[in-house]
Amino acid sequence: MIALHISIYGRVQAVGFRNWMKKSAEKKGVFGWVRNASDGSVEAFIQGEDETLNDLLALCWEGPDLADVEDVLTQDSNVDESIDSFEIH
Repeated sequence: MIALHISIYGRVQAVGFRNWMKKSAEKKGVFGWVRNASDGSVEAFIQGEDETLNDLLALCWEGPDLADVEDVLTQDSNVDESIDSFEIH
């Protein structure tokens, strides 16, 4: 299992991005959280199997229909064994 911290930039707030990401993550069996950041981006922490995280990252470039994603930045993170679901913060 690996973990990533993600920042998603563009028109990503007030377009249903967090709910969309929660549903997408749950379908793929990815655990973590997602929240709006004060700079207008969406921030997420995801953990799971390498291939599954790559699939979710690819989806983040698309986002929900109303989103206009300009950039997705990732940073390796430590796995948090206490996280066993996907939450919106």
